[in-house]
Amino acid sequence: MLTQFSRTALLFGEKGVNRLRASRVAVFGLGGVGGYAAEALARSGIGTLGLFDHDTICLSNINRQILATHKTVGRYKVEVARERILDINPDAQVIVSRLFYSPETSGQVDLSVYDYVVDAIDTVTCKLELIVRSKKANVPVISCMGAGNKINAWALEVADIYETCVCPLAKVMRAELRKRNIASLKVVYSKETPLAPDKAAPAAEDCAGSGTAKGARRQIPGSNAFVPAAAGLIMAGEVVKDLIGLK
Repeated sequence: MLTQFSRTALLFGEKGVNRLRASRVAVFGLGGVGGYAAEALARSGIGTLGLFDHDTICLSNINRQILATHKTVGRYKVEVARERILDINPDAQVIVSRLFYSPETSGQVDLSVYDYVVDAIDTVTCKLELIVRSKKANVPVISCMGAGNKINAWALEVADIYETCVCPLAKVMRAELRKRNIASLKVVYSKETPLAPDKAAPAAEDCAGSGTAKGARRQIPGSNAFVPAAAGLIMAGEVVKDLIGLK
């Protein structure tokens, strides 16, 4: 019988499709990277998706975020994502939280109920908190390093954090994870040297209310429609392959 996952079954078999349907994946951050990761996971048939993001959509998101259109500006990303995912797969269970995940709020989330965690958070402090807590809960986690100020999607790779190079965020994360005795972490990162933002370009500002929580990113990077999207799709692919046991 033809279903929306018939093409998926041709690759992964019915057993694989059933495994994905039974899986629970949490996505933290629904921006340029996380939005595409959530989209691909939904289209892959993940049965339960937990979506965590405190932001609303603003005009400057439209250049790179799959959830952002002129019609969705001003709305919470998690609410737009829930509507979109249920339109893709009405049978999915979508759990949303308008939460700024941080050391102060992390206790509100039980990571142990998930089979995989996707870290698409921007800030170092919050990324570290999520990774450490995922490791303590014995939940697999994949983390995205810096996707801003990059223009070559082909420079993205999947590696352990301690095998990364070039990426400034990965350098910081390596040092901080060593301090926390984290022995390994699967990441998506870019070997491309970040470009310097054009100082002559009009100044960009975060959305109203965005970036105001403790530990929020201060510097706003340049971005585009292809590098963050590719990073998110790669992350989703790794999650799917890991869940069904493919290399």
